[in-house]
Parts: sequence; structure tokens; C-alpha cells
Amino acid sequence: MHARTLCLALTLAVSIAAGPGAAAAQEAYGPQTSAPPPSTPPQAPPAVHKLPQTPDPIDVPAGTRFAVVLENGISTRGAKPGDSLYFRTSFPITQNNRVVIPVGCYLRGELVESKRPGRVKGRGEFRMKLNTMIFPNGYTVDLNAAPRSADSGGNETMDPEGKVTGGSGTGKDVKTVATTTATGAGVGAIAGSAKGAGIGAGIGGLAGLGAILLTRGPEAELPRGSTLDIVLEHNLSLDGNQIQYNSVGQSSPITPPPARNN
Repeated sequence: MHARTLCLALTLAVSIAAGPGAAAAQEAYGPQTSAPPPSTPPQAPPAVHKLPQTPDPIDVPAGTRFAVVLENGISTRGAKPGDSLYFRTSFPITQNNRVVIPVGCYLRGELVESKRPGRVKGRGEFRMKLNTMIFPNGYTVDLNAAPRSADSGGNETMDPEGKVTGGSGTGKDVKTVATTTATGAGVGAIAGSAKGAGIGAGIGGLAGLGAILLTRGPEAELPRGSTLDIVLEHNLSLDGNQIQYNSVGQSSPITPPPARNN
């Protein structure tokens, strides 16, 4: 009896020295009375968001030519430097089988200089440049371009810097002198003498010359509806995000310039 009591005392002392961790460890090997804790599912790796690819810029090289139509007429009769000019593209520009400048883009320019024709000599002339282009979606770019040729229905000519020069009035002046001379001669002949006819012709010629001195030569004009050939003077860089066209664009009716007798 004494030995049994001593054995129980030793067992109790060992249990106390081992602490609660030992008891818990012993319980882990025994029958489990409660459900095991739920297992944590493996976490998926964070999703990688791919950034959308940015289209490369589109470079339209210097020297590219495109056709435009004039929306407002120009005449040296009333034009002055700084006046605004308006155009629209009438033919698409493509690059690598892709439309980069569609039909229907609007362009804005201005008159750089304007001069009326003289009464004795000199022709009417004006010069223009194009500053801005607006695409159908509103995308706007700075434009550095000048016209190279124009179809106005008249006798105007254009130099490589975009200067338009009016036709010559020499033929009209000769016709004026001839008409007034003939009229004067007819009046003199009615007076009944060859001398009168000569005097009348001289007076008529002077009258015709006076009319020429008081009248200006033909004005330089580009009527509304004139077509022009535009040339880029420097490379034009376009934002690839803005140039997403699946068609060549929508054309508008072209108002042809009126017929003129110069």
C-alpha cells in the first residue's frame, strides 16, 4: 500500500513538471472528441492585367499630296491678310492599306498676303497657307501645308509657294481702245469728211486709253468649289489611337466654280 501511494505521487510530480503541453501532446494521439479545424484552400496567384497595346504613331511624310475643295471664295477685290479660309478633303490618303486621312476632313488656313491689280500695270495676287486639319471624329492636328495648283475655271496661275496670280488684262485693254477708236471714227465720218473721221478716231483712242487708266485689271479669284492640290511641307505625325477608320470617309456634293469669262 505504501509503495502504490509512492508510485502515484511520482507520476503526479512528473505530470506537473511536464506542464499542459505534454498533456495536450498526449491527447493528440488519443481519440479526437471534436472536429478538426477546417483546412484553408490554396490561394490562386494574383491575376496579371495586361495593358492594351498602344498603336504606333502614324507618320505622313513631307511631300504627300492630297486634294481639297475650297468652301469659301477668295477675291483680291475684298480679301486681306489674315482672312480665314476653309477647305475639306475630297480624296482619301492611305498608308499600308489603311486609311489615315479620310474624305471629309476639314482644313483651316489663312491669307498671308493680298494685292489688287494696278490701273496701269500689275496683276492681282494673293498667297495662302493651311494651318489646321480636323478629322471627322474631332481629332485636330497642326498642319503645315501650301497649295501647289488650283482649278478655278479662270486664268489664275499658282506658284510653288501658294501664291495665286490673276490673269492679264492686256487683251481686254486692246479691245477697249479698238472699240472706242472705231466709235470715234464713225462719229467723225458722220461729220462728212476724212479729216473728221481721223479726228474722231484720235478722240476715241484717247477716250479708250483714259478708260484703261481708270480701270483696274482683272482681280485674282478662286471661287467657292475650286479644287486645289495640297502638299505637306513637313512630316505629319498622327496619334494611332485617333486614326481608326474602316472606310474612306463620306464625301459631300462639290459645288463647281461658276463659269467665268476673263
